[in-house]
Amino acid sequence: MGFDTPFEMLEACHERVQRTLALQQRLREHLQTKGCDASAQSAARDVLRYFDIAAPLHHEDEERHVFPALQASQEPGIQAAVARLQADHVAMAGRWALARAALLALAEGRITEFSVAQEAALAAFSAGYAEHIGLEENLVYPAARAAMSAVALEAMAQDMKKRRGAPA
Repeated sequence: MGFDTPFEMLEACHERVQRTLALQQRLREHLQTKGCDASAQSAARDVLRYFDIAAPLHHEDEERHVFPALQASQEPGIQAAVARLQADHVAMAGRWALARAALLALAEGRITEFSVAQEAALAAFSAGYAEHIGLEENLVYPAARAAMSAVALEAMAQDMKKRRGAPA
C-alpha cells in the first residue's frame, strides 16, 4: 500500500488514529497506576506528534479530495454525511486544542498527572472518532471512490505525496 492507492492510505491513517488513541488511553491508565515517568512523557510526545502532524494532513486530504468528489451527489444521505464530517473536523480541532494542552504540559514536565478537566478533555477528544471513522469508511469513502475518475484518483495521490514531502 502506498500513495498510489489513496483510499487505502486514508484507511491506514484511521488505523493509526485508533492505535494512537489507544496509546493515549494507556498513558492515562499508566499515570493512575505508575505515575509520571519517562515512559509516560514519551507516550505523551508520541500522541502529540501524531495528532499535530499526520491527523491534520489526513483531514486536509478529505477536505481537498474526498468531500469535493461528492458535492454533485444527489443522494441526501451522502450530502448529510459530508456536512457532518466537515463539522466533525472543526469540532475535532477544538477538542484537540484542549487535549493537546494537557499532553504538552505532561510531555514538558510541567505536570505529573492530569486534572479532572484535562481527563475530560482527553476523553472528549477520543470519543468522536469511532463514529466519524465508521461513517467515512462505510459510506463516504466508497461513494467518493465510485465518483472519482482515474485522473482524479491520480491527482489525489500526487497531492497527498507532495504535501507530505514524499518523492514523486
